[in-house]
Amino acid sequence: MHVLAPPVIMASLEDLKEQAGIAACSFVSDGMAIGLGTGSTVRYSIIEIARMIREEGMNIVGVPTSEITRDLATKLEIPLIELDEANTLDLTIDGADEFDSRFDLIKGGGGALTREKIVALASRSMVVVADHTKQVETLGRFDLPVEVHAASLLGVKDAISSICPGEVLLRGGEIAPFITDNGGMILDCSFGPIIANPGHLEQEIREISGVVEVGLFVGICDAVVVASEVGVNTLIKPDGRLNSSGGVKD
Repeated sequence: MHVLAPPVIMASLEDLKEQAGIAACSFVSDGMAIGLGTGSTVRYSIIEIARMIREEGMNIVGVPTSEITRDLATKLEIPLIELDEANTLDLTIDGADEFDSRFDLIKGGGGALTREKIVALASRSMVVVADHTKQVETLGRFDLPVEVHAASLLGVKDAISSICPGEVLLRGGEIAPFITDNGGMILDCSFGPIIANPGHLEQEIREISGVVEVGLFVGICDAVVVASEVGVNTLIKPDGRLNSSGGVKD
C-alpha cells in the first residue's frame, strides 16, 4: 500500500523571527533591568517580556532605546525607567542589520543607533536577535549609518566621503531628512563588505567633528539568536560575558 507522507509545512521567516525573539528571552531572569532594543525582530522579544511580567509575575523593568520602543513597551505595560536610574543594566536585547563571526555589528537601520549603543554599553551583556540574512563574513554590505549634528552635516559628509569608497547619502534626502530621537541626522555610508577592522573605522569616523555616533558595535555583543528557514539557533560568543547556561559571568 502506498502511503502519502504528510506535507512538510515550512515556517515563514516572520514566524521564525518571532520564535527567535521569544528564544532570546531565555536569557531574562526575574529582577532584571533590561535594555529594550528597536526593530522588527526584537519587537517579539518585547512582547514576550510583557507576557512574562503579566503571566509569570516576573519583576522586570526596561530602558527603551527609542521612542518607538517606549511607546510599544508602555502599551504592553512594561515598567520603564531611565538609564540613569538603573546605572547598570543586566541585559540588553536588540536587533542588528549585520553581524560577523566576531559578533561585531552594524546597527542603525532604524535610526536609533546612538541610544542603542549607550544602553548596550551600560549593560552587563547584550543579546542580538536577527534573521540569517544579517550574518556576513565581513561587515559593510549594509550601508553604515552615522548620526551627525545637523549643523555639521556638510562637513561630516565631505570627511566621510574621503574615506568611503561608495556613496554617502543623507537619509530621507534634503527635502525631508530623517530626524533621530536626538534631533540629529543620519548619513548612510556605502563602504561595501570591506570593513575588516570595524574598531579602527569606528574610531576614525568618531574623530570627525560633528559626528554623534557610528553604527558599528564592536566587542559589545555576547550572543546572537538567529532565525533561518531551518529553525532558530543561538550563537554564543566564546569569550563573551554569557556562559552556556545563559547566565551572566561574574
